[in-house]
Amino acid sequence: MINIQPYQNPEYFILLVIGLLPIMIGLLYGRRFRTYETLISIAFLVLTFGGVKWHQGIALIGYVVFELLLIAWYFNYRQKHNKSWVFCLAVILAIVPLVIVKLTPLFDFNKESIFGFLGISYLTFKVVGMIMEIRDGMIKEFHPWTTLQFIIFFPTISSGPIDRYRRFKKDYDNIPDREKYVKMLEKAVHYLFLGFMYKFVLAYFFGQYLMPKVDALAIAHGGWSIWVFLHGYVYAMDLFFDFAGYSLFAVATSYVMGIETPMNFNKPWISHNVKDFWNRWHMTLSFWFRDYIYMRLVFFMMKKKWLKSRIAMANIGYLTLFLIMGFWHGETWYYIAYGLFQAIAMIVCDAWQRFKKKHRDMIPHNKFTEAFAIFLTFNVMCFSLLIFSGFLNTMFFVH
Repeated sequence: MINIQPYQNPEYFILLVIGLLPIMIGLLYGRRFRTYETLISIAFLVLTFGGVKWHQGIALIGYVVFELLLIAWYFNYRQKHNKSWVFCLAVILAIVPLVIVKLTPLFDFNKESIFGFLGISYLTFKVVGMIMEIRDGMIKEFHPWTTLQFIIFFPTISSGPIDRYRRFKKDYDNIPDREKYVKMLEKAVHYLFLGFMYKFVLAYFFGQYLMPKVDALAIAHGGWSIWVFLHGYVYAMDLFFDFAGYSLFAVATSYVMGIETPMNFNKPWISHNVKDFWNRWHMTLSFWFRDYIYMRLVFFMMKKKWLKSRIAMANIGYLTLFLIMGFWHGETWYYIAYGLFQAIAMIVCDAWQRFKKKHRDMIPHNKFTEAFAIFLTFNVMCFSLLIFSGFLNTMFFVH
């Protein structure tokens, strides 16, 4: 059995075009072939998790069954009861598979967990989001089939973007009219070609051509040379164009299927500050962490009156949010340091915005200050990605 990873080679795109053609024709004529869509989804999941990765396919099946049963149980419970400890239990159970996968290499000499599969993090984010919205009363009905389609939606299964159930269900239940769908197809084609340029031209240039040269020079010079810092900039460009390219492919495929999956990036390198950056970079992830961790933690602290200062509560929220994000990426010092760096950057950004608001008359605002803000934010975020890349670990602790 063959194994083809999503959006990685020409064979995958050829099969994608062939598989999506009947869906596209059906939607153009106002019909959604749900059974065919399901069969195509299964086919592409088999391509992704078959062959040498068959064990991941088994793990995926077990994970999906477990999470569906968990969602069904909590939804039925929530119709009559609303105990906080039951809600917390449901969330904990939802993230247990991900926690096992993340912690296994730490305790078992870098071995991968038998429960792991490509995309487990993003599926977990979807499930936890559903449980939280069931708790809030925002999800009024439980539809097992739609929930299954939402969880295993193949265009986004490996690395997002992270959709929300209610938004997905609205698209899945409704067929766009021909005029709207034609515009969606136009966007899909645009995103597809832009994704090709990002992932297979620019990401290749920065990651495969430029980065080895910069790394070799950094190692040859040793210590804190200009080449170490240059690695951060090259890595930032490689990461952006590779991930943004993948995200564009996922969104384009979704649009062809009549699903308006949200965008993941919105020109992050022209951000005016760190907060603006996180409103533009990996947006579906940052918004998920904002809505389901930061906002809920701050609201909980306000409700329990743990602190009088809202500023202190916001700062604790930032530290909690970004440290969790750091640990989610991996249990290594540079991921945790990256999370701490981002939290401090957000705290400083908030403090500066409060100061600027109080002293608006004293602080100039013009094209030069805006350009300087963009320049400063760009450099701060590239340095944070230097930490994130793990190259400092290679330079000073491994090499």
